[in-house]
Amino acid sequence: MSGAYHWGSLAVQERVGVRELAEHVGRSIGTGIRDVAAAFLELQPHLVVGAADDAGRLWASLLTGAPGFVRATGPDRIAVAGGLPAGDPLAGALATAGTRVGTIALDPRTRRRMRLNGTLEVTGRGFAVRAEQVFANCPKYLQKRQPLDLAAEGAGVVRRGHALTPGQVRAVRAADTFFVATTAEADGVDASHRGGLPGFVEVLSPVELAWPDYAGNAMFLTLGNLTADPRAGLLFPDWETGAVLQLSGRATTEFGPDGSRDVRFRVESVVEAVHPGRLRWSIPEYSPHLGSTTR
Repeated sequence: MSGAYHWGSLAVQERVGVRELAEHVGRSIGTGIRDVAAAFLELQPHLVVGAADDAGRLWASLLTGAPGFVRATGPDRIAVAGGLPAGDPLAGALATAGTRVGTIALDPRTRRRMRLNGTLEVTGRGFAVRAEQVFANCPKYLQKRQPLDLAAEGAGVVRRGHALTPGQVRAVRAADTFFVATTAEADGVDASHRGGLPGFVEVLSPVELAWPDYAGNAMFLTLGNLTADPRAGLLFPDWETGAVLQLSGRATTEFGPDGSRDVRFRVESVVEAVHPGRLRWSIPEYSPHLGSTTR
């Protein structure tokens, strides 16, 4: 590690030519949860968690609850009440002390987001995370949505497989948001957000996706992790129905001579689920940054 970054992120920063900027931005990464961050967490009905399952596959999962189900219980600790629905690929990992996890709380109402990465502790009502990295991100590429109501019906896990079905292909192509979990082994797990206009995620085949890496905060935590370890987990939420599509596989970054970056993802496992109690959201107001995306 060099400050906030491990060798994978440093390598990407050097290649893209943003090392000095990244060093400055990296000073915002700490281990403490400030009062404003604690207040933000307590308002959230969702928390995305990334981790590896018992087989070492990386996944991103969506936890939901009434606001307050996620809260800070100390200067470097959050507690999460409840757990994942039955059949979720991370249900076992989030019941195992010592699991390395990455979390992201994203509020579509305000385009605010917060990331907290650390180590899991098992509690009587759910689990807690001892923070090792805490930081906020700018609202760039976040779509604005308003909450509607709770999805009343659900059937749990609908489908498992090793490739996308035609319906899942359509869902990915229509997506304007997804979450990605990545890892660098000893340096922990990270969960981050990707946003774009529908179609920004390309389906090259039922087992291969690609998306552009837009200019962001210069940290390159996700691409840095993929440089160190190609495992990745993707989560595509259906904001209007409450359904989720989870993919686990491996990803690589392709760097173009013009400075562009594209990520290619190879699908290895697929879980599609519809659970009752998930919050439904309005159609989006797209981020103003998406009119002139650069990489």
